[in-house]
Amino acid sequence: MQELVLVQPGRTVGEELEHGAAQAETRREFEERLAECGPLAYRVARGILRNTADAEDVAQEALLRAYRRFDRLRDRNRFRAWLVRIAFRLALDRLRSGKRRELRDTLWSQPEHQPRAATAEDLAASNEFRAHLENALAELPKKLRLVLLLAAMEGHTIEGIASMLGIPAGTVKSRIFFARKQLAEKLRCHANIIKTR
Repeated sequence: MQELVLVQPGRTVGEELEHGAAQAETRREFEERLAECGPLAYRVARGILRNTADAEDVAQEALLRAYRRFDRLRDRNRFRAWLVRIAFRLALDRLRSGKRRELRDTLWSQPEHQPRAATAEDLAASNEFRAHLENALAELPKKLRLVLLLAAMEGHTIEGIASMLGIPAGTVKSRIFFARKQLAEKLRCHANIIKTR
């Protein structure tokens, strides 16, 4: 039985076969790297979103984007860091759109004339502080936010983060230092506001 090969205009049968073999090799390499790093996309998304279903959706989207663009990745040894960045950005986008949707739904579902449910002052301050923390994290530059999330929420070592992102360990340490410093400054201002109430 002969194999049927569809030839695109401007290509010979040999070129088409080589192209097919190259695609198969790229797919095999992607699958190998995915087996090694696939769960990382979910863990990064889960660390940001704190919701299993949303994290699964974001991880699937990150893996799909990585698959579609894998042939454009110049340094295949940096696949892990590349996948982390894709998942991180998608998770932040999902988080932001979810907050906007939640605010919109809240405004539409609560008529202005209904009194708000009474809550304890500590609970209100806690909720306000959590919201302020999320906003403070979102305001950090991407480079600082990424290393802070990988170190603090994912528990990666300095060397592990440096390897994933392809930067020196000293750079990772300084980014974590500056991220914590900026975060502390933003939260200190908020803590002072709560104390003065």
